Amino acid sequence: MPQMKPGFGQTARNILVVDDSRLQRRILSASLKRWGYRVTEAECGPEALAICRASPPDIVISDWMMPGMNGPEFCQAFRAIGRERYGYFILLTSRSESCDVAQGLDAGADDFLTKPVSSDELRARLNAGERILRMEAQLVEKNHLLSSTLAELRTLYDSLDSDLAEARKLQQSLVKDRFRDFGAARVSLLLRPSGHVGGDLVGFFPVGDRRIAFFAIDVSGHGVASALMTARLAGYLSRAAPDQNVALRTRADGTMDAHPPEKVARLLNHTMLAALETETYFTLLYADLDLATGDLRLVQAGHPHPALQRADGRIEFLGRGGLPVGLLADARFERIVTRLFPGDRLFVVSDGVTECAAPDGRLLDEAGLSDLMYRNRRLGGQAFLDAALRDLIRHAGGADFPDDISAVFLEYCGPDG
Repeated sequence: MPQMKPGFGQTARNILVVDDSRLQRRILSASLKRWGYRVTEAECGPEALAICRASPPDIVISDWMMPGMNGPEFCQAFRAIGRERYGYFILLTSRSESCDVAQGLDAGADDFLTKPVSSDELRARLNAGERILRMEAQLVEKNHLLSSTLAELRTLYDSLDSDLAEARKLQQSLVKDRFRDFGAARVSLLLRPSGHVGGDLVGFFPVGDRRIAFFAIDVSGHGVASALMTARLAGYLSRAAPDQNVALRTRADGTMDAHPPEKVARLLNHTMLAALETETYFTLLYADLDLATGDLRLVQAGHPHPALQRADGRIEFLGRGGLPVGLLADARFERIVTRLFPGDRLFVVSDGVTECAAPDGRLLDEAGLSDLMYRNRRLGGQAFLDAALRDLIRHAGGADFPDDISAVFLEYCGPDG
């Protein structure tokens, strides 16, 4: 066999030659076989279609003028056959008018050869067909690889989605009680992550018989890393394990007492920077309340200002802002002191509430929070939080919040409440 061009015929392509002239078929077949191709012959379109269905060829060389079914008609029927790989189609014709060429292209032909066929021109056309088929094969292989990769990613995503759904349940379980009536005061909690899991945490715990502490935390960032940090922080402020709660200390007589709020912030700041060694930080609002006197001590570390609504409906915002926890080793945290009277209500929210944007970009801000509290001033407990959430959804134009939503709502009834 004569030496072929590099790559020419090396893959032993199957070529179907279709022509009603037996002599023309033999001439083409002889050349193609010398060049290393496997050749099948057909004398008409219907016979060629039967061959194509049984054993799809890589390349088809078909005459234009044939009885019954001409070349363009056969090409159109050939394209209609479902197949995995592309078939390259060359029409043989003595026609050269542009309208004829357009008809052949519309039927699905890839190339044309003018009769009588030149051996060099045929080899050039086959070389072009080889390049197309090789590129098509590479694309098919890459598409198969892409499809396989996408299928694996879908499996991983489904698994991750399932894991995150479970993680959401676990994170929600960190807030075991959403409501507690302490007699002199009632505490209600709201926690709504913007995604599967979030970086907000709210909670409360008793301090002896006459005091309670409550907190709101917003960890920087979103997603799994923030959620893991909230789980860690829940352990540091747990009421289930008082001996591990950094806010509590044991007196000499064995009873439990609480550190001042500003010291709690310092202890958490030290833990974040020294023990955890993470770049994550969080905002904090931590407070403790004397149930008998209504004396409230709190620390604000970068968290939004808590809104205090007096019994007559007036609203004031407490605190001066302060630095978040976990940013600076020498950060100072200031104690804020006020007194609650029967009928007063304290609303502590995350910035997902105050920075909740309306469709026009307008933030809820403190003015909107004041309106929300005044509008729902006759509601208490979970009913108040449900109404507040509905108002927030109305403000945002939908329930898909871009940030986590969390809140602590405290109602002070007084020692005789």
